[in-house]
Amino acid sequence: MRDKKDNATLDLPGFSPAAPLEPEPKRPPGPRARRNTLQQEQLELLEPTDTTGLPLWTRDDKLDLTGLPIWAPD
Repeated sequence: MRDKKDNATLDLPGFSPAAPLEPEPKRPPGPRARRNTLQQEQLELLEPTDTTGLPLWTRDDKLDLTGLPIWAPD
């Protein structure tokens, strides 16, 4: 690019017009290698669950119906 204050800019090496590019010959892609995919496995949960995936509600003698602990009278 030529600046108004610099008349020698176009005389520098590399500022000449670029030669037209020749397209590279296209090579057909090679055969694709198949990847061995790992099989997924179902992990067993620590607690039994219902159909929604939530843990089953079990009655505990130390807890009331709201899940709060029952304090033993002294």
